[in-house]
Amino acid sequence: MHAGAELRLGPTGPVSTPIFQTVAYELPSTAAAAGIFDLQVNGHAYTRLNNPTCDVLEARIAAVDGAPAALAVSSGQAAITLALLNLCQHGDNIVSSNELYGGTWNLLAHTFSRFGIETRFVSPDDPKDFARATDERTRCYFGETLPNPKLQIFPIEEVAELAELAGVPLVLDNTLLPMVCNPLSFGAHILVYSATKYIGGHGSALGGLIVDSNTFDWTRHADRHPLLTEPDPAHGGVVWTSAGSTLDSSLGSSPYLLKARETLLRDLGPCLSPFNAFLLIQGIETLPLRMRAHGENARAVAHFLAGHPSVAAVRHPSLSDGYQADLLRRYLHGNGGPLVHFELNGGQEAGSRFIESLRMIAHVTNIGDVRSMATHPASTTHAQLPVADQLAAGVTQGSIRLSVGLEHIDDLIADLTAALAASG
Repeated sequence: MHAGAELRLGPTGPVSTPIFQTVAYELPSTAAAAGIFDLQVNGHAYTRLNNPTCDVLEARIAAVDGAPAALAVSSGQAAITLALLNLCQHGDNIVSSNELYGGTWNLLAHTFSRFGIETRFVSPDDPKDFARATDERTRCYFGETLPNPKLQIFPIEEVAELAELAGVPLVLDNTLLPMVCNPLSFGAHILVYSATKYIGGHGSALGGLIVDSNTFDWTRHADRHPLLTEPDPAHGGVVWTSAGSTLDSSLGSSPYLLKARETLLRDLGPCLSPFNAFLLIQGIETLPLRMRAHGENARAVAHFLAGHPSVAAVRHPSLSDGYQADLLRRYLHGNGGPLVHFELNGGQEAGSRFIESLRMIAHVTNIGDVRSMATHPASTTHAQLPVADQLAAGVTQGSIRLSVGLEHIDDLIADLTAALAASG
């Protein structure tokens, strides 16, 4: 609630962060302008690069994850795109978990391939598969801390150790678990978030965040990471690992994010609206309370569904045993997260009847709202994936994904009971 408060400009010190709804900033002199653009001094010149409201959001999420720096962008997809393009160019490859949200899978499998960047998908069930798929052009490992919708917890420490041995950073999408799990404390190097989801929490603003732990030693593996360790013609020949030493802002301690801001955010333009940043800041203020309540409701819903005769199978970390139960204790402290995935007897027809019979729970493809939402992934979020890849992600024709909100548990169970009865 307080991190970044020193960035709230104004002589009277407003309690709520102001919305700096401006495109540009008046510069005091040509020397000051040159200093900002030459990365010699901190400052604002154009909101595509930075904005005081966005600065507070970045400081706030960095504090949440105990990191020195973060970068705010326009959406979660933009965060993933910039985080990975910041490391990869034509001819490089990414080794990624195959348990991914459908939009991310399409980004990596198709859009990145058109850029000449290969993604090698492996199962996180055997972390050594990441090492087996690695070669001299591998630039990072990628995965989701809690994959949507498979909900099998990612083996963070095991893959992080392999990443260190290979000389590549582990990048994790932590969208489902802000303030539940901090992957940086278990060896991950970089996090991405769709702040649209639980960080914002109210379905009112798109946004994305990239968080850098600054624990990965780029210079130790200079040959593997030329985009950071060799002169960059996109910014006057600067070497990013030695840039920013004169800056007293957080990005001065993160060559990785300084490069992302000064090249990719500058050139591609997926900047975050100051108004959206304001809304996301409001969301962060209640984040620990909401994530606790989401987890409690989801656990109760999962256990209810597990005992219902119309339900063939239920996935939620609280129902796991063996290795997954150990990961639940180790990484999530028993909070199984806010999503529940289940399969109905009767396949797609039963799923359609169930969705259309809900009254309180909304039929929405989004997740992360205070309101509960349901969707049929095979016809929505994962519809563009081949069937084999749908199955690898945990999606069948009868699958239903629930984003469990903050309604009273009795009301949730009543709505689910009626819809299950109607599903046949």
